[in-house]
Amino acid sequence: MSAASVERPHDERPLIAEANRLMDRNPGYRVEIIGGQIQVTPPPDVPHSRVLNKIMRPFIAAGLDDGETEVHQGIGLWLPTDTEDYAIPDLVVVDADVDDHLIENNSHDPACFRLVLEVTSSNWKTDLKTKVAAYAEAKVPVYVVVDRKHQRIHVLTDPVESEYATHRFHSPGQLVTLPDSIGAKVTLDVAEILEAGRAKRTPDQS
Repeated sequence: MSAASVERPHDERPLIAEANRLMDRNPGYRVEIIGGQIQVTPPPDVPHSRVLNKIMRPFIAAGLDDGETEVHQGIGLWLPTDTEDYAIPDLVVVDADVDDHLIENNSHDPACFRLVLEVTSSNWKTDLKTKVAAYAEAKVPVYVVVDRKHQRIHVLTDPVESEYATHRFHSPGQLVTLPDSIGAKVTLDVAEILEAGRAKRTPDQS
């Protein structure tokens, strides 16, 4: 079971207010606050969505969307890195009682999160640097990055302060078995997932 939600003072939240205004003005954009800085990400492309669809299947087949855990896309994770920080990972595995641990701004206690996963887009440096530190400080046990830029999958475990003590990357041709701590055995085919993330050629492209 997850730890109890952290009590937060209901004082003025200027960054969150601005982030919410940006979301209202830019439907489909992902707006996060990390390290006291607002991050705005354009809507994902179709290959990005294909990767998430491909990855969700083994998680669900392993039973992680039933019983003690659930699998979700795009739910908020409250971060300890600054007073208004929160992130919205592409995909997460969370404790099934996540609803009981809402902190604020539709973001939840990081103690509920067993895994977070990001699929890189144009902001790949954020996923490979900024969010590594943020998720480590939040003590998220497993962080997976589908790195479309460099064509590999990163698996980071053992968070210590603002970094992960273990960081392994895997190339096409390899299979990746994720840590049992997420609640079930899940194995990912690196080539299959990265191929799903490639843009398909149109008829006028050579």
